[in-house]
Amino acid sequence: MDWTALPIEEIAAFAAGVAVAGVISGLLAGIFGIGGGAILVPVFYQVLGLLGVDESVRMHLAVGSSLAIIIPTSLRSFQAHHARGVVDMDLLKSFLIPVPLGVVLASLVAALISSEGLRGVFAAIALVVGLRLVFNREHWRIGTDIPGFPVRPVIGLLIGFFSTLMGIGGGVLNNTFMALFGRPMHQAVATSSGVGVLIAIPGTIGYILAGWGHPDLPIASTGYVNWIAVALIIPIAIVVTPWGVRISHALKKRQLEIGFGLFCLFVSGRFALSLL
Repeated sequence: MDWTALPIEEIAAFAAGVAVAGVISGLLAGIFGIGGGAILVPVFYQVLGLLGVDESVRMHLAVGSSLAIIIPTSLRSFQAHHARGVVDMDLLKSFLIPVPLGVVLASLVAALISSEGLRGVFAAIALVVGLRLVFNREHWRIGTDIPGFPVRPVIGLLIGFFSTLMGIGGGVLNNTFMALFGRPMHQAVATSSGVGVLIAIPGTIGYILAGWGHPDLPIASTGYVNWIAVALIIPIAIVVTPWGVRISHALKKRQLEIGFGLFCLFVSGRFALSLL
């Protein structure tokens, strides 16, 4: 199908659907206190399906566009957290090579993996994260401090690799990693904003190259990044996310953990069913 020949009505419908995805992802991201990628990818995937985007590129577009959207938000978040002095710069510096290396490896895999494969990865990780959040206990710890070489660079590589395949900024995985070694959540969140920068920039470039010239891409796509989605969702999310934050302040931490955990389990189940 020649997407460049679409009538203006269909282009407008595509833009409206993406805008709805931005509202939903921004609101839920504010409620659950994450960067939005873990929410945006499944929502965006559903919207692209409703708009008739080919199954062979739908999940790749959802992931690649999510990474592009994360770039400005992670940069802004990192600057704000760094100004407050709450970022673990030693950990972040130790991730400077392994995280982008994981991103590069994931980008190579993305050029070869099927839509089913990407959905399987997302479903599996969402299942693990969801179960941990729903059944989380404060005493669940692996150690009292984050390990050094060689464990730390391996963890950084894995965070970069799986976050890039999922289209997230690394917050879900890095927060879990730091929390398991006794780091306070506010430090984990702040440090994850820097991890997001290390993932989103090379990840976006990687997905552009991985999908370059694919015949089934929708209009305004460069590789697996759709610029209509990027242009619409960033400002919408900025406006809507504070509404979600207000809702989150009315809820207890444990309620938020269970809520996001159940959301992850729902998404995992939805993607798992799509593979049958």
